[in-house]
Amino acid sequence: MGRTKITLVGGGQIGGNLALLAAQKELGDVVIFDIPQAEGMVKGKALDLMQLRPHDGHDANIMGTSDWNDVKDSDVFIITAGIPRKPGMDREDLLEINLGIMKDVANNIKEQSPNAFVIVISNPLDAMVYAFHKVSEFPKNQVVGMAGALDSARFRAFIAMETGYSVQDVTCMVLGGHGDTMVPISRLATVGGVPVTDLINSDRLKEIEDRTRVAGGEIVKLFGNGSAFYAPAQSAIEMAESYIRDKKRVIPCASLCEGEFGIDGYFIGVPTVIGCNGVEKILEFTLNDDEKTELNKTLEAVKKTVAETEL
Repeated sequence: MGRTKITLVGGGQIGGNLALLAAQKELGDVVIFDIPQAEGMVKGKALDLMQLRPHDGHDANIMGTSDWNDVKDSDVFIITAGIPRKPGMDREDLLEINLGIMKDVANNIKEQSPNAFVIVISNPLDAMVYAFHKVSEFPKNQVVGMAGALDSARFRAFIAMETGYSVQDVTCMVLGGHGDTMVPISRLATVGGVPVTDLINSDRLKEIEDRTRVAGGEIVKLFGNGSAFYAPAQSAIEMAESYIRDKKRVIPCASLCEGEFGIDGYFIGVPTVIGCNGVEKILEFTLNDDEKTELNKTLEAVKKTVAETEL
């Protein structure tokens, strides 16, 4: 049995970190793909990472390319292709440019690796994962968006920073679209099993929820040019690892709902079981009235963005 083949479509900041993390975890051999104008850059990153291997002791092979033939028979794709957000630009502003890129990527992946599991990171996420699914015609279990994993990690980080307790003991989730209408579920958040609502007062918790919703934009403003890359890369690697190693992790992801939470036909952040069959199940639970209202609000935002794809 050969090694798993992981292709990273887009060799920028997230792509480079994805390659490093995938190699260090020995998830498989890695291909970093980008456009011909960036071929030297991805080949350079791949060579640099190959030269890191003696220090880490892993044997993953890493290559850079701009030739779609090199990604043939990949087991996993993680797509970051597209332009990043700039200050003052929201995810929806990216739609027109990144949609064209996603259509091309979907057609090429369909041709080269029709059985692959595909994780989409490109923004605006909810529309990009929908577009990939529509253009590729891949079944719903083979396509997922990386959204809630990152949003939930940010929520966990902020709770740990506020309480001073280990982030390892913080459990929480964020549902909905990957944008300003996302829905942090504070009611179910815990620290070592203790409800967060017993540790942080409601006003402060509301401030943490609001910070979570705009956490990506906060980093964009601080950078001045570009967007987050460390945490997004790790979030996607957790999803890929759960698929490759059949871990059955329950991760908030943008999965295609077909009736779950009353949502039908849209990719939106929901608790998702990822195993060797890809998206294996969406775990439903009872929302209270406020959470239902917030989820409906985020669904409307997702619908609006998806409608603009005209797919």
